Amino acid sequence: MEKSMRNANNRIALVTGANKGIGFEIARQLGRTGCTVMLGARNPELGRKAAAELSEEKIDVRFVELDVERGGTAQDAAATLASEFEQLDILVNNAGIADRSDGPPSTTKVEAVERTLRTNFLGALTVTQAMLPLLRKSSAGRIVNVSSGLGSLSHNAEWESEFANVKYLGYSASKAALNMLTVQLAFELRETRIKVNSADPGFTATDLNQRRGHQTVEQGAAEAVRLALLPEDGPTGGFFSSAGRNPW
Repeated sequence: MEKSMRNANNRIALVTGANKGIGFEIARQLGRTGCTVMLGARNPELGRKAAAELSEEKIDVRFVELDVERGGTAQDAAATLASEFEQLDILVNNAGIADRSDGPPSTTKVEAVERTLRTNFLGALTVTQAMLPLLRKSSAGRIVNVSSGLGSLSHNAEWESEFANVKYLGYSASKAALNMLTVQLAFELRETRIKVNSADPGFTATDLNQRRGHQTVEQGAAEAVRLALLPEDGPTGGFFSSAGRNPW
């Protein structure tokens, strides 16, 4: 396949779970900065529809089928990227679920915890491993794991905080595990130009929470986009929200 022509300053970004919600808005905001965006989605029809919508905004976007629970699609997506661009500059692990059977430790369904961990943590790990060879070819690779304040052990331990009555064991555990991926991968890649960080979008109105959040998707996407575009002297191995550094 003939390689796509691109400006040397143009970055190639892959966003998972990008056909709607925060992921779609991250793809849009990155595209508006001049990035070529690979819009990852597990449903081809919805993914192509989302990509077409962004294309109408003059964003350079291409749909790529990527179901984080099916590792083969991650490998196929990596092969597509290698064929078209030879490298990847930005990976945003955004795909995630919130299971309705999830809840406090005493009542949550074990199956719900398993499903949530499989998507939110193992899915991100699978995609990251598939994309690392391409990220290593970038002069300024960036990995952003879209986490949550609910994944902070410190926040959960503050019984008087806003998180005190929000107990979804599977979801919180999956985001805590995702944060561990951030810390360990940043350490492993510390001698490279790849930076790895977790982004806390804040309580954003999306389908994930039945649109109960108090932030817009534009606000929710902002921190992930900032971390995706970090300069060379930016941080790595951190957990950040729009208000600053989050406690683990």
